[in-house]
Amino acid sequence: MRRLRPILGSLYRSVSRPIGRIGGHLLALIPALIAGAGVFLVVAGLFYYLQPVSAESNATPTPMPSVSVAPFSLPPLMSIAPSGSAEVAAAVATRIVVPALNIDLPVVTSPPNEQFPLCNAAEILTWPSSPPKPLGYPGLPQAVYLYAHARTNMFLPLLTQSEINNGAAMIGMWAEVYTADDQRHVYTITEVLRHVSGSAALDTAANATTDQLWLQTSEGPVGDPYKLQVVAEPIGVIAATAAAAHPTSKGNVCPDAPKCKTSTSTGCRP
Repeated sequence: MRRLRPILGSLYRSVSRPIGRIGGHLLALIPALIAGAGVFLVVAGLFYYLQPVSAESNATPTPMPSVSVAPFSLPPLMSIAPSGSAEVAAAVATRIVVPALNIDLPVVTSPPNEQFPLCNAAEILTWPSSPPKPLGYPGLPQAVYLYAHARTNMFLPLLTQSEINNGAAMIGMWAEVYTADDQRHVYTITEVLRHVSGSAALDTAANATTDQLWLQTSEGPVGDPYKLQVVAEPIGVIAATAAAAHPTSKGNVCPDAPKCKTSTSTGCRP
């Protein structure tokens, strides 16, 4: 037995050393393989994500991320579009969500003769052209323009963030606009425009010829002429449930809204 030990030891070393070297080479390849797989998944995910989709009546709602989510994160997909379905239907916006800022509001069309915007809702700007042009149809070659008060549970987080380093942290956050045909249009914020005033500030949005999202809120109390505008560009469209795309709340007259000056004015107190 003592004579066999040197022979067995030599045999073990001759076999284990090549295996060790092969194992070391394989271990060295693991980071490269992981990185390559990551790149493939990201690219594949982008191609998958940018497909328009059909609405799913039986889809399960996607949980909204908390404020701690990274601003560049994207919501998970619910379905992919059928082959060749590249058309986007003209469906009106029904809900606006900015997950990283905990903004989640129903969207309503601005009523005629509005004297004061509603509370707990975002409203669609109707451009005074002939005929009037409502800027509330995501996916079409025009802007979607939504405005709301800078108040708690409304667009106040936009104003608060804009006052920190001119809103730099908002760049890259995504915003979601749900539509009446059970779709969720996803945008990424690209610009934060502060201290905007005058009707000329609306010209760029009103004359847009590509799909854009504009969010507006006030920078001061009633009578302050300056507004905040946040601009976002489209990323893609994913399906939504009917429940997610049709919030039951439609907003309400603000408790501190001014009294109506005429019987036909809206958004004010009688």
